[in-house]
Amino acid sequence: MKPSIRNAVPEDAETILRFITELAIYEKAGHEVEATIELLQSSLFGPNAVAHAVICEIDGVPAGFAIWFYSFSTWQARKGLYLEDLYVTPEYRGSGAGKLLLKHLARIALAQGCGRFEWSVLDWNEPAIRVYEAVGAEPMAEWKRYRLAGAALKALADS
Repeated sequence: MKPSIRNAVPEDAETILRFITELAIYEKAGHEVEATIELLQSSLFGPNAVAHAVICEIDGVPAGFAIWFYSFSTWQARKGLYLEDLYVTPEYRGSGAGKLLLKHLARIALAQGCGRFEWSVLDWNEPAIRVYEAVGAEPMAEWKRYRLAGAALKALADS
């Protein structure tokens, strides 16, 4: 039972949506999922794709995924790799799939000349935090992440 990673293809959109939904439910935010198969196919595989995805398989069965995009650091004047989501289904946790996904993305970041590989994690997600710290990642405690969405985004744009 050895995990392997492959680039996602448009036919994986349904599986990716399932993983996104499972992750959102785990993060107590299932009601916030707006993604659809069509939106994923456009955003990940269309001519104006904004993100990339890989699938982790174990014995040919999708066990998890990662979605990332490139950011930019003005201080480094280089792009960075931002991990939007990494998820491994409960039955495959502990198989090494999560760590393999992180290693795969670290290799992409280096190959693409990225100065950073960053992501966010909920402060209560201790299992994920343990994995991240085990691979050498450090929390950025001095930074707070802010977000505008929905009505607040529209209100600012209209003001």
